[in-house]
Amino acid sequence: QLKLVESGGGSAQAGVSLRLSCVASGFVPSRMCVAWFYQLPGKEREALAVIDTGTLNTQYVVFVEGRFSIKRADAKNTIYLEMNTLKPEDTATYVCAAHTGPRARCSARLGFTHWGQGTQVTVTS
Repeated sequence: QLKLVESGGGSAQAGVSLRLSCVASGFVPSRMCVAWFYQLPGKEREALAVIDTGTLNTQYVVFVEGRFSIKRADAKNTIYLEMNTLKPEDTATYVCAAHTGPRARCSARLGFTHWGQGTQVTVTS
């Protein structure tokens, strides 16, 4: 079974950068859709960015466009979320998720079935 584990969160000052990692293990398809979500306390998860690990096509929500980027690492089975010019409003739990359906068209509207446990990011002024 596919397993996802996030890392890289922590406390950061506004204006700096962080890179979050999502490492996949177990049965990892050669191609799948991977997304980064954020979650505020008491709120539903919301997708920030999605990548097709085969074509490397990406999609972003408007409010992170130009600041955040999702990419596949050179190492196997690792997806990054690079977060630049951090703002206090970025404080949240960040979770990665995967959709492994064959030949799926990657988008934030997919039903993601594999989830990590999340990593906390706290941005201070």
